[in-house]
Amino acid sequence: MTRGLIVSAVRSGAGKTTVALGLMRAFARRGLGVQPYKCGPDYIDPAFHAAAAGRPSYNLDSWAMSPGTLADLVARHPADLVVTEGVMGLFDGAGGRGATSDIAASLGWPVVLVLDVKGQIETAAAVASGCANHRDDVGIAGVILNRVASARHLAMIRPAFERVGIRLFGGLASAPSFALPERHLGLVQAIETADLEQRLDAVADALAGAVDLDAIRHSARPATLADSASDGLPPPGQRIAIARDRAFSFFYPHLLDRWRRAGAEILPFSPLADEAPEASADAIWLPGGYPELHAGRLAAASGFLAGLRQAASRGRRTCSRSRPRSPSAACTSVTAAHG
Repeated sequence: MTRGLIVSAVRSGAGKTTVALGLMRAFARRGLGVQPYKCGPDYIDPAFHAAAAGRPSYNLDSWAMSPGTLADLVARHPADLVVTEGVMGLFDGAGGRGATSDIAASLGWPVVLVLDVKGQIETAAAVASGCANHRDDVGIAGVILNRVASARHLAMIRPAFERVGIRLFGGLASAPSFALPERHLGLVQAIETADLEQRLDAVADALAGAVDLDAIRHSARPATLADSASDGLPPPGQRIAIARDRAFSFFYPHLLDRWRRAGAEILPFSPLADEAPEASADAIWLPGGYPELHAGRLAAASGFLAGLRQAASRGRRTCSRSRPRSPSAACTSVTAAHG
């Protein structure tokens, strides 16, 4: 059974994406097959995971997915090591559901807790201790400190962790070489980050020199998988034309896998390249993304727009999604094409 762990934090912005990407790349460079996952609904982070690990990243959403679907996603992607990135803070969910801690509890994977220790000394250990004792069914494997100011700063923090009995894997300093650019809704997309490979290697190098990678790997545990039926969104048609380019890039790979297994044919096309959807398609899917960044090119894409109008006139189902939603949410049907 594949052994896994979850990289989480007590809040957004603490550095869990940076640490998760660095661990994925560091272990992949050691020759391990690393399977990445992302807790919750997110289109942007998994693209960075895929670049770091060399494998598609899949979403694990305990709010929207059944235990059977979660188990199916894990069972279908065996690897030497699973590295899962959490969402928001470790215990933050919606009405008591959907938290990273729920995934940790249901799958039995321990948590590597990332703590931003800028301006802190003993507070970090107190926070880690609180997390370790908050839920009996969630285990903290250890802690990686982020934004460590110096070796002296790390030495001042370490005794407090020894007192509370929580393993300290190491501490990472901030560096512009592996900081990822951001915009609204999160990071600039992976396909738009020209020096992504260099940034991934930089954070992997930093982690390799600052944390105990062997201890982190050995802290991973096999998944405990539920024995229940998988469910999910059925394919919207037999031949599905899907827009795939920089403007329309938000799509969950497990949906494509499921639709192909159900016998559907996937027909990708690029609106930015002024490609029309395949005329024989019985469903057209326009995923979310950042089309507003390419408004001029899309408005001038006469072939693409004409193809949508023709499909709408023939009664083809056209589905669109403009912003991140649940990994198992259905598309919105419209009766006429955009534009």
